[in-house]
Amino acid sequence: MTHHSVCDDCIIVVVTKPLTRAERRKAELRQEIIDTAFVCFAEKGYHGTGIADIAGHLGIGHGTFYRYFSNKRDIIDHVIDDLSTKIIDTLGTENAPDAATTLEEYRAQTDRIGQALTHILMDDRRVAQLLLVHAPGIDDELTARLYGLLDMADSLTAGYLDHGVELGYLRADLDTVNTARAVTGMLLAGIVHGLRDSTEDSIRGLNEAIRRLLIDGVRKD
Repeated sequence: MTHHSVCDDCIIVVVTKPLTRAERRKAELRQEIIDTAFVCFAEKGYHGTGIADIAGHLGIGHGTFYRYFSNKRDIIDHVIDDLSTKIIDTLGTENAPDAATTLEEYRAQTDRIGQALTHILMDDRRVAQLLLVHAPGIDDELTARLYGLLDMADSLTAGYLDHGVELGYLRADLDTVNTARAVTGMLLAGIVHGLRDSTEDSIRGLNEAIRRLLIDGVRKD
């Protein structure tokens, strides 16, 4: 079922006010703190890194750090929020779960999404490394957040599969829930392999193999 809102019938114009120099510098320093934290985590590990290490590496005082983040754990929350936003933004309009109406459109859609996700996850490999290597096991709340990302990925993928089954271009007997989980597993494995071998040819070949499985394994014969 397609949900309709009165907002669909109107044009909303958002005027973005240009950032002041102070606001721009604040955003830049926030990103510099995150970048420096990545460096420290890579050198000493998450648990071995203190606020003093991050602040000292960047040449700022503890007070400046605390104006931007409550603690080093807060940095990981920010990274997760930013990653989630980028992924959700990628899945809009022509890449939305209900956008494709034929197998060919679905194939083109998976190609676009695959390229976009590769760009998000592999352009800055520190993000994937932080979430896959350093973040698991830090605390129960963060573990729950990471599982939440997996659940979100499963749910989104299941939505694409359910839509394809409903329109008839994917197999009618498809177990969309478990297939979605399998797809998430392939994507995670792809990220891990990308961290080990980040050559363009390797990543392209792996992405192509995943897309072929995603199409040939679920399409209607």
